[in-house]
Amino acid sequence: MPPRYTLKIVTDFASAHTLRDYPGPCSQMHGHNWKVEVQVSASQLDAAGMVMDFKLIKEAARQLCAQLDHRYLNEIPPFDHINPTAENIACHCYRELSKTLNTTRVRVSGVTIWETDRACASYSEDIE
Repeated sequence: MPPRYTLKIVTDFASAHTLRDYPGPCSQMHGHNWKVEVQVSASQLDAAGMVMDFKLIKEAARQLCAQLDHRYLNEIPPFDHINPTAENIACHCYRELSKTLNTTRVRVSGVTIWETDRACASYSEDIE
């Protein structure tokens, strides 16, 4: 198995959502201070001895979070059509960040969304 280097950054955003078709209090509008962990991996380092500059990961994650910050998630794509669960938010963030950060050497390897200090959802995709 080849070596694997993994970088992780953490950022956050605040937003409200309503869980559609949920049999409980989360079917009412409520908010979270979401914490977002982004992991980027590579099996080789660049000429400077890095996977990627942390600054680039932070910048991409902050730009994405700015689109979600202080918003009612149910009103913005893709959550106007899919339920804004922690799982779906993690998937959305993973796919959007992959468009920005992935290269032939580096890829987003996972995104974890914390809706509270004790509850999170992670998303990743296996690449063959």
